[in-house]
Parts: sequence; structure tokens; C-alpha cells
Amino acid sequence: MARIYNFSAGPAVLPEEVLKEAAEEMLDFRNTGMSVMEMSHRSKAFEEIIGEAEKTLRDLMHIPDNYKVLFLQGGASQQFAMIPMNLMKNRAADHINTGQWAKKAIAEGKIYGRINVIASSEDKTFSYIPDLKNLKISDDADYVYICHNNTIYGTKFNDLPETCGKTLVADMSSDILSEPVDVTKYGIIFAGAQKNIGPAGVVVVIIREDLITDDVLPGTPTMLKYKTHADNKSLYNTPPAYGIYICGKVFQWVQRLGGLEAMKKRNEEKAAVLYDYLDSSKLFKGTVAKKDRSLMNVPFVTGSEELDAKFVKESKAAGFENLKGHRTVGGMRASIYNAMPIEGVQRLVDFMKKFEEENQ
Repeated sequence: MARIYNFSAGPAVLPEEVLKEAAEEMLDFRNTGMSVMEMSHRSKAFEEIIGEAEKTLRDLMHIPDNYKVLFLQGGASQQFAMIPMNLMKNRAADHINTGQWAKKAIAEGKIYGRINVIASSEDKTFSYIPDLKNLKISDDADYVYICHNNTIYGTKFNDLPETCGKTLVADMSSDILSEPVDVTKYGIIFAGAQKNIGPAGVVVVIIREDLITDDVLPGTPTMLKYKTHADNKSLYNTPPAYGIYICGKVFQWVQRLGGLEAMKKRNEEKAAVLYDYLDSSKLFKGTVAKKDRSLMNVPFVTGSEELDAKFVKESKAAGFENLKGHRTVGGMRASIYNAMPIEGVQRLVDFMKKFEEENQ
């Protein structure tokens, strides 16, 4: 069976090269006589796997020595609670609301303290990034929180808010490794792996060391303290070992392609193929303000629910999977993460042109 073009928002397409490497090592990893799935997380072999993964990620993102890299479980959604549990000393935080995942983080944060929504784009179904000038940062805010790229709505922060010295926390689940990032501008960067890093089951947390303390909210479970995992090099308990192994291979794949500068160029070229067509099409329209468009997630509509449904059905039959848009937006969404080849986007645009001709 031929591989299809998978435009899923997550779990998402992985590099074929990585999948083939993993397949070759499935039964015998580096002459250990066993699969990574079977080996002890305390073994020398796995210690090398997780060490190599961390080193490669540090090299790719130029992560400074005063930041820890943690490979955790619970996905990005668990970080919505873990962050306030560990950082909310004053029981207050400022959030910018740019969509579904930002809203979930706001709701979870309210369990632990006061959440101030200092900007929002909900008035236009999150189709833009709010104006970041003259934000009223709360004096007692422990941190300022953003969702850097909005998977569902297809918007992206191209500039960062001025936080007045407050710690900036960013959910980068759907755009980490898509372009260079100045890690020093953030206190915490976290990302669920299942979009641009690896398989579901791993969350990567990059955290500045001064934020890792024993001074957490009363009742915070041992497993939800950053210090627990930092002190034990992500091996306090059995980690998602096989997922970390695949993540390490993806990091190496990005490195072989030339790193994050090369990945940004590749992603801009891919996105331009789709956005240029959307801007010229008489049938399909993008739903996001041009200045805030994501390189990773591209929502679009025809303006007719009937035609949208027909497009999704016919695209699936033609070998394009997971193009149906999120229920809160409707229409379609193409997620074109790092591992999506430009040929996949070109084939999609060719199909869209054909569909447009046949449905004028």
C-alpha cells in the first residue's frame, strides 16, 4: 500500500527516513539484541538514547546551559496545571487568549489562582493575533502565557509581548523546530511531541533553572514538580522510552537537513505554495489575517458547508487524509508540519485547482 499524504493536526506525519531507521532497529537496537521498547530505562543503552536526544535538541535550538530539558508525560495539557502549580507564587498570571488551547490553559490556571486575560482575539473566532502594544501586565503576575502557534485556528505569534520583566511561558506544541527561536526570551517552552517532534506520549519542557524550586503550591504531587524531573534527568519514573527514542531520531533528521534556519526556509516555501493559491482562488479562502498566518496549520473554506463536505470526501478518496477542519472553524485545515514534503502541498494544490474547475 502506498503512503498517503497525511495533513493531520496531530498525531501527525513523521519523516519517512526516521520511520525506516526505527523499523530497521525494531528487533535489535545497536546490537543489544532487543528493541528499545523492551529495554530498561536504567540501562546504559537508554541512557545514551536520552542523552543524545537532549544534546541534539540543545544544539538545534541553542539552548543555554542555565536551562534544563525535560522529557515528560501527560502531554501539553498536563502542563496547563503543572505550570501554575510550580510558578504561581502570587497566585496570579496573565494570559493572551488566541484559541482553544489557550482557553484550556486559562481554565486550568483558574483552579490555582487569578488569571487575567490581557488580550484576546475571540471576537473574530481567533482569526488574528491581538495587538501586543501597550498590554496591561499585572504587577503581581507570576508569568505571562501564550500559545505560540494556534493549531486549530492557524495563527502564529510573529512578535512577542513585552512582559515588563515577567516570565514568558509558551506552548509551542505545533511549531517547535519549525524555525529558529531565541530561548532566552522565555522562562518555559513546552511542546507536545505529536506534531513536529515525534509520537504522542512525550512532552518536551525547556525550563530556566531559576524556575525549578521546591517552592510550589501546597498539595502539588511529586510527579508534577519540575524539580523532581530535573533532579532525576527525566528518569524519576519510567519515561515514554520509545517515544523519546523517536524524538531523538527526528532531532537528528532536522540537524541533517541543515538545522532550524534551513527548516524555516523549507517551511516558508511549502506554506507559500498553499497560501499563494488561496489568495488567487475564487472558490477557496484562507480564514486568517495574512500578517498572522501560521507556517504549520492552514485553515480554509469554500463558503459553502455542502461544498466543504464534498471536498473533504473527494480529497480522502484521492489520497489526502485529515483535511477536515476543526468543528469550531469548519471548512478544511491542512497541517503542513516539518515532515510534510513540499510535493504533498503541491499535490494538494493541484487537487484543489481541479476541484475548483469542476465546482464553479
